[in-house]
Amino acid sequence: MTSDTRPFKVLGIQQIAIGGTDKQRLKTLWMDMLGLQQTGTFRSERENVDEDILSMGQGAHAVEVDLMQPLDIDRKPAVHATPLNHVGLWIDDLPRAVEWLTARGVRFAPGGIRKGAAGHDITFLHPRGNEEFPIAGEGVLVELVQAPPDVIAALG
Repeated sequence: MTSDTRPFKVLGIQQIAIGGTDKQRLKTLWMDMLGLQQTGTFRSERENVDEDILSMGQGAHAVEVDLMQPLDIDRKPAVHATPLNHVGLWIDDLPRAVEWLTARGVRFAPGGIRKGAAGHDITFLHPRGNEEFPIAGEGVLVELVQAPPDVIAALG
């Protein structure tokens, strides 16, 4: 199927939703370490969710990051049992980001900075913290991607 037969176009990432048993631990990474701002909250007994809504970027480039925990861990839906594989984030200075995050206790997956599938330099935050590096993705692999100059110009 070619793109001219498709009746829609994917424009970018609108949101990602990350579940955990304790959203405060998720906030340590996403707010304290990565600098996202909280823009709202959502709570629903029916959906068994207590959610903090964060944002990065502005206007058409804004991406929502929803940090979710269950109201009752024994009920469905199990918002903490997410099948999300990984989330990729554009970074304007990857080496500096790695240095800064490492110094603050963020755990990285083995492999260091390397070329990713799309040809950009990448590295991954480990999905689980440990004693030495307690801050991690809380079950979600987070990819940091060096943004090329045109992306930095558009989103910076």
